[in-house]
Amino acid sequence: MSAQPNSIHPTAVVSGDVRLGEGNTIGPFAVITGPVELGDGNWIGAGVVIGAPPEVRSWDHPRDAADLSSGNGIRIGHRNVFREYAQVHQGWHAQTVIGDDAFVMNQVYIAHDCRLGDGVTLASSVLLAGHVRIGDGANLGLGTSVHQRRYVGRGAMVGMGSVVTRDVPPWAKAFGNPARVRGANTVGMSRSGIGPGAVEAVAALYADGFGPGALDGLDHEELAAAIAEWREATAG
Repeated sequence: MSAQPNSIHPTAVVSGDVRLGEGNTIGPFAVITGPVELGDGNWIGAGVVIGAPPEVRSWDHPRDAADLSSGNGIRIGHRNVFREYAQVHQGWHAQTVIGDDAFVMNQVYIAHDCRLGDGVTLASSVLLAGHVRIGDGANLGLGTSVHQRRYVGRGAMVGMGSVVTRDVPPWAKAFGNPARVRGANTVGMSRSGIGPGAVEAVAALYADGFGPGALDGLDHEELAAAIAEWREATAG
């Protein structure tokens, strides 16, 4: 099979160490500044900025306008969509990483060192501070803000306008300011192929909120990966 060409609008600016896969679409006035690794089939809309330096006061910002490369890089997987004016910043301590099949709506801000899993949805104007981690399939509603170093678990759904100051466990529904667990994302679990027994167990667990160690009693094989990820992300 022949390689699919990348389509780069003539007004886009791609500079520094930018490595493109195949079949990417880069729209008008988009700016991509390396080091950036971009996989296949990504769609990057008008005015998107990928690769600006980490937004850290002490960072030594580049002084040469012809070469703005600065930071520890960004790695983006396949088939992601970045709508108008979304921003993804370079890593500070490590790479900023976005998996596959994300849908990043307009004016979203993804700060340095964030890590997004596969199939994540970020609605318009979601703001992720530095070092935030988002699990596979999580869905953050319009205008949600996530505090630095927080973790939103796999399959979680966060309601619009929420302020996330605590980690959100996998498959939870959370909303408010500050956001609190308000139940389980049972629809999302079922659509992901998780069986009724596991869905019911999580729904019962989250019915009255969520406390420390709440996931310890869940031993469903279908939930093992999400629980292991939660424990690793929230350790210490």
